[in-house]
Parts: sequence; C-alpha cells; structure tokens
Amino acid sequence: MTPSDSPESSPIRREPPSFRPVEVLRAEPLTPHLRRIVLGGDALDGLEIDEPASSVRLLLPPADGGELVLPTWTGNQFELADGTRAPIRTFTPRHLDTETHELTIDVVLHEGGAASGWAATAEPGDRAAVSGPGRGYEIDATASSYLLAGDETAIPAIAQLLEAMPEHLETHVIIEVAVPEARLELPRHPNCDVEWHTAVEAAAPGTALVDAVIAREEVPPAVWVAGEAAAVQKIRKHLFDERGMTRSAATVRGYWKLGRSAT
Repeated sequence: MTPSDSPESSPIRREPPSFRPVEVLRAEPLTPHLRRIVLGGDALDGLEIDEPASSVRLLLPPADGGELVLPTWTGNQFELADGTRAPIRTFTPRHLDTETHELTIDVVLHEGGAASGWAATAEPGDRAAVSGPGRGYEIDATASSYLLAGDETAIPAIAQLLEAMPEHLETHVIIEVAVPEARLELPRHPNCDVEWHTAVEAAAPGTALVDAVIAREEVPPAVWVAGEAAAVQKIRKHLFDERGMTRSAATVRGYWKLGRSAT
C-alpha cells in the first residue's frame, strides 16, 4: 500500500488561487435581506473573471476584531496558523472593476450566518481577503431559450447571466424572495420575462421556487438553477426524471443548506 492508498491519508486537492488582502470601501443595503459590500485594494490587480456566475472565496476577519491573517493551503483546505480551518465563505461577485480594483459582492442577511453577521456591520476600512475566481458558467448560445431560476442568494449570478446572455436568446427568470420588498431591478434583456415569487410562509426555503418550475407548461432546453440545496435537488430530480432533460442541458447548484451556516 502506497502512502496515497492509506485510509488515514486525505486526498490532495489542487491549490486554489492565493488570497488577496482587501478592505471594505463601501457598504449599503439593497433590500431588507441583501447588503452590498464593495471591496478594494491594489492586491486585486490581475484578478479577472471571464465567465458569468463565477465564484470567489471570502476570508472573513476574526470575530474578535483581531488582525487579519492570511491562511495556508494544506493540500486539503485553508488553515490558520493554529491549525483551525479558516473562516471562508463562497460568493458570486456582482461586479469586478479591473480599472479601479473594486469587487462588489451582495450578501444575504439572516440570523446565525458568519458572513451575514460580518456584512451586516461591515464599515469602510474593515479588512478581509478574497481568492478566485472559481468555476463559472458557459452560456450555450445555440440554445433556443433559457430558464434561469434561484433564490435571493442566486440573484448576483442571475444578474451576471442576464448581462452575458445574447440578445436573441429568449430567457425566462424565476426568483424566490423572502418578502416582496426584496425584489431588485435586474439587468435589462430584450427577450426576457421575470417571475418573482414570495416564499411560502412556514414552508421550507425554496418551496415557491420548486412549485414555479414544476408548474411551467414547458421548460426551455437550457436551464441554470441555484439556491437552497434541498430545493434545487427537487428541481434537479424533476428536470431529469419528469422532464427527461439530459445532464448537460441543466446546471443545478446548491448554494447553501438549511441548518448549516454557509453564509
């Protein structure tokens, strides 16, 4: 048995991009549940995001207000000097300005989330760090039409996809929000219709989103969906088992999981 075959060993993963130190430049509420944080710094020089719906890792500062220390990649995860796992969350940035070195992220606010707590109180000058980009999404320009669906955590990615979507592509958007006041103006697209659905009271997150997708008489041949893990799993099952879609035609991503502090 080689060392790599040992059951005690952990698989070695490809090292992600290094963290770039940044600071909060601006922070403002967009809706009752969404707060925009603009990060900046010379360390963002060279960062490029070529595909829509790409992700970045955000290193949160210490909760006690201590000095921000960049973590070390151990071959499996980013760790701090004391061996603990670094407080990192993943987001789809809303915008990257390569000239001014500004990265904009929109954070959903909710109780109990580490990133949510940070975003709710973030002020200019606060320190953080970002790594990326992660995987994005390649739009199929040959598709006859598209369906983009998600909850509030997917709004930045859906906005990016709309900006990148060719004008000739008929595009349908379905978004679930916690309250009607959480609706945002999305980028304009000449062949797009948008459905906003308010979350069902006392129901599991994503219920309204799942119901809206299932209720469609027809589903476009190309689909992108993201949101709460259990909800999008139901959508995945519906698309593949009930609608007969192929795996290559539908991209379904779980952005967060109910009961787990991921944001």
